[in-house]
Amino acid sequence: MKIAISGAGGFLGTSISRYFQSLGHTVMPISRAMQNLRDEKLASLLEGADVIINLAGAAVVSRWSDKNKHLIYDSRILTTRKLVAATKILKSPPSVLVSASAIGIYQSPGEHTETSHSFDEGFLGKVCIDWEAEASKATCRVVIMRTGIVLGREGGALPAMLLPFKLGLGGPIASGKQGFSWIHVNDLIRAVDFLIHHTELSGIFNFTAPNPVDNLKFSKALASVLHRPAFFHTPAFVLRLLYGEGATALTQGQFVYPEKLINSGFSFQYPELESALLFSVPEGVIAEISNLP
Repeated sequence: MKIAISGAGGFLGTSISRYFQSLGHTVMPISRAMQNLRDEKLASLLEGADVIINLAGAAVVSRWSDKNKHLIYDSRILTTRKLVAATKILKSPPSVLVSASAIGIYQSPGEHTETSHSFDEGFLGKVCIDWEAEASKATCRVVIMRTGIVLGREGGALPAMLLPFKLGLGGPIASGKQGFSWIHVNDLIRAVDFLIHHTELSGIFNFTAPNPVDNLKFSKALASVLHRPAFFHTPAFVLRLLYGEGATALTQGQFVYPEKLINSGFSFQYPELESALLFSVPEGVIAEISNLP
């Protein structure tokens, strides 16, 4: 297969690219420069792609100035719109568009499967709703990944979480009661592969492990894996001072379940948080921390 990937240079894009290349498939990164081309020119470069995976998007955890909000929104909606427009003029359209979204679409707090229509009414909800709407305009089969917090050794959210624990200052964020819906990067990649090959499947899928936890339980599990304490709470007001409105991405959370993936026959390699964390903490970190006072 020939697989075109936007956002191929990020943590997910790099991991997915490496996986499919290891299976002998051809991976074509869709660069930012390519995304600025006219639709016809972009289409000519995408000709022959069997699969398009759309992962592009600026970081959400940041201070949400008006400028950053525009960047977060445009990097997702405009990129997706551009890719969809290009696919519509291909002589040989791809068999499937796999397009990222996020569980931030769901209302917080709450428990959600793919049938839930209780959506977040703030900025993140609008971004995800509009993002998915653009992807759904494609004329080929569309799979939308509502992705939770991705755990892995080479990137994602976890490396940034390790420093407080190394310093003995780890612990829950705000109340700790907010949902923490996660997925190991290997399961995310396997789920993408699964959905590409199961051509009868389409639509929205929650890319989360079947056992979400709250933020307090996550902090305790990470502390246990690292053999460090988890006594310190990070107050919500501190995060608001750092990130402004963007603190919402850290202080809110949902309990999200991958009902459609499970009902479709997908089996998770890492359904439990503790085992996922053991295979997510970078090699050598546990040994390094064990030598700390």
